[in-house]
Amino acid sequence: MTPNFAVVRVETPGWRGFPVLLPLFLLWIPVVLLSPLIFLVVVGVCLAFRVDPWRAISVVWSIVCSLPGTHVRVCADGKRIVVRVL
Repeated sequence: MTPNFAVVRVETPGWRGFPVLLPLFLLWIPVVLLSPLIFLVVVGVCLAFRVDPWRAISVVWSIVCSLPGTHVRVCADGKRIVVRVL
């Protein structure tokens, strides 16, 4: 399953922040429209670096499909950024 939403929250010591819902499914519209061009570029780059294009596409697709459930928390200078991919 591909990721559909990402929830981003920026927290500071005095303010918890509010979650921002990002609809990732809207990114698939330009990807589908540009897919023939993206495919040709990927195949060209793979052939230039002597990598199997089908294997490269398979690896990228498996990474994209494993993104749902990812929870990233970054803390620096008392600020915290939390990203959840749904």
